[in-house]
Amino acid sequence: MSKISSAFTNKAFIAFITCGDPDLATTAACVREAVRNGADLIELGIPFSDPTAEGPVISAANIRALSGGIKTKDVFELVRELRKDVTVPMVFMTYANVVFSYGAEKFIGTCEEVGIDGIILPDLPYEEKEEFLPTCKAHGVDLISLIAPTSENRVEMIAREAEGFIYLVSSLGVTGERSKITTDLAGIVSHIRKVTDVPVAIGFGISTPEQAKEMAGLSDGAIVGSAIVKLVEKYGKDAPKYVGEYVKSMKDAILGK
Repeated sequence: MSKISSAFTNKAFIAFITCGDPDLATTAACVREAVRNGADLIELGIPFSDPTAEGPVISAANIRALSGGIKTKDVFELVRELRKDVTVPMVFMTYANVVFSYGAEKFIGTCEEVGIDGIILPDLPYEEKEEFLPTCKAHGVDLISLIAPTSENRVEMIAREAEGFIYLVSSLGVTGERSKITTDLAGIVSHIRKVTDVPVAIGFGISTPEQAKEMAGLSDGAIVGSAIVKLVEKYGKDAPKYVGEYVKSMKDAILGK
């Protein structure tokens, strides 16, 4: 069984953090505060120069991190250090070119070595996942599938082969906060449930406790990125405290506290 399943014992809150914005020490502190305040799984964004799935908030964080000199090898060292005390599942969110340029075998093998449980590659089409899947399986790293509102008749096909958890994209477009989410997510989750019991978490556009509660009610968990990254942008090295408070408010809402 995937280690990631342990994050979904109850309704899960998944926190996304861009690595190296403003620096790796702040990233590490934000991760620890998020976990201390209820985050069940951490998504670590490896900075990339052309993050096509990201909206302006996370794109800007990528640019700040890269401008600060952050490299993929630095992110691996960050995870190695976090794993001294952080036990919740952690996954990478990055892009296929990052894996290719590092070397797929080396990248995925290092994921296993440092304790990364899965990778999310939003620019990897379902039809091309065999490029990485055998290597992921060999190293016990889940290649996490995304399902979008545009997946339509491919939903069950993607879900049937999914591992770790399914990242259900709430809305068309890029990441970022949205005032309202109008996609028929319940219908998509119903299609997924027909073919797999792999957990489903909804991301893109979730920023308020009310939205988190609603999305977790429809699925197995809620994913939040831009709202957390915005706190880091606003407070810089002082952000961990505010990230912790925010995560607590979201997790409490999901649990109905």
